[in-house]
Amino acid sequence: MPTKLRKTRKMRGHTTHGYGSKKKHRGRGSKGGSHYAGSHKHHYVKIMKFEPEHFGKHGFSSLKKKGKAVNVGELEKLTSESEIDLAKLGYAKLLGKGRVGKPLTVKVASFSRHAKEKIEKAGGKIVSP
Repeated sequence: MPTKLRKTRKMRGHTTHGYGSKKKHRGRGSKGGSHYAGSHKHHYVKIMKFEPEHFGKHGFSSLKKKGKAVNVGELEKLTSESEIDLAKLGYAKLLGKGRVGKPLTVKVASFSRHAKEKIEKAGGKIVSP
């Protein structure tokens, strides 16, 4: 647009350039708040137009599923049998906290070193599928 057609040239001598009071067209305050003020109210359309991913969850979700774990001390509470299949009970790992009172045969996908030691010390064994 040529300079001679601009509003500023036409409004020379008029203090407010057609905006009423002097305060009405000054600085950031006339835009309805600073930064993200009004982003859910009067600035919502502007946010959705120029920054549509501003709201909502973003980031990384791990696709690796961690299986449930159970401690050696809880095995006797789970079942009274001497053979336990932890996969059927919904457990993926055997950990070594607690004590074992009787010999058990445990079928589990993964186990800790302490869990293996305690099961074998009680006279049992761990079987991996």
